[in-house]
Amino acid sequence: MAPYLPLFVMFVLAMLFAALSFFASSLMSPKRTTLAKRAPYECGIVPTREPPERFPVRFYLVAMTFVVLDVEVIFLFPWALVSDALGTYGLVAMTVFAVPVVVTLAYELSTGSLDWGPTNPTAHAPSSVLAARDAKSVVGRVTSQSIRDSAPTASTTEAAELEPVGEAH
Repeated sequence: MAPYLPLFVMFVLAMLFAALSFFASSLMSPKRTTLAKRAPYECGIVPTREPPERFPVRFYLVAMTFVVLDVEVIFLFPWALVSDALGTYGLVAMTVFAVPVVVTLAYELSTGSLDWGPTNPTAHAPSSVLAARDAKSVVGRVTSQSIRDSAPTASTTEAAELEPVGEAH
């Protein structure tokens, strides 16, 4: 136990530091949010409109999975070279190291998180909704009046560009 005492103390100190950091940030953080604080900030450019679509989180998930599996391979290669010398202990240690990564990868594959094909929004729609849809009913709902109503006018666009973010009138 004595040789592991510094390791245990370091672990306890790391946990205390993390807990105190979270507590201090929640205690000292500002509680009043404004429109300016909630607005995205990109290189000093104030956004004048919403982006056309959100950036898919799936990209970050695939990137992080790649990094984790890359690190896994970096550790697996040297282990494979000396696996005979390590014996059963080395096999158990590498199994404990690999199982969480393999389980996580299996979960991502089973939920379809790594599927990069085109999405089909009607794949999960109930059959009653699909039966009620046909070209005439869908096209009939989109009229020139509804398109004119949804298009921004020049006055609202100019007002949005001139109005500073976060200031109320």
